[in-house]
Amino acid sequence: MENSAINDGGLRERKRAQTRAAISAVARSLTAQHGLNGFTVEEACEQAGISRRTFFNYFHTKEDAVIGSFSDELPEEALETFNRNPARAIGTISDSLLSALRHFTLAVLERSTVSPSEIRQLIAAVTAEPQLLGRLTREGEVRERQFAELIAAREGLPADHIEVIMAAAVFGAVTKKTSKQFFSEENTEPYRKLLDQNLDAARALFAQPLDTNPVEPLKDQP
Repeated sequence: MENSAINDGGLRERKRAQTRAAISAVARSLTAQHGLNGFTVEEACEQAGISRRTFFNYFHTKEDAVIGSFSDELPEEALETFNRNPARAIGTISDSLLSALRHFTLAVLERSTVSPSEIRQLIAAVTAEPQLLGRLTREGEVRERQFAELIAAREGLPADHIEVIMAAAVFGAVTKKTSKQFFSEENTEPYRKLLDQNLDAARALFAQPLDTNPVEPLKDQP
């Protein structure tokens, strides 16, 4: 009985995810063709084969449908692995944080239900409707703060600790660049390979010694 209930719940959630994805695909396609104001909710519903009521059960606005409903839920197993207490010096991040962030990112990606085609649809819609960039930027800022909180919890540091903030910002920039490469039309490389290449490049840069002496001004040539 319990297994049946679990299976039914999983089936319902998959159907809901499929409906969400179908609505977003239609909204993105119409936005790419006509702009955000170039179609109505009713036209999106007709193409998606759903009722207006169903549309608003999933999204409040056309903009919400275009942006999509990428789940904020993180795989419990990946979170447990990431949060295993690392050995660290008091007041600083652990030596295992970078490796933990890499493994966590790959685990989340492998369990993600978002396909490359969905990402390309979103890119096409945003290209046609630049006003959506502001929304994506705000959501990106929220995710970065949440990411910093995740790192802080693992490391036993406050979320506003400078090393936590920079770890979130730098690693976030690397994964953003990696995703852009991975989801491009011409890409043939796996995400893991691209991520490792970019992390290695970042590590090479930040391993360099930092000269903090003031730069002498150039003297005028006689």
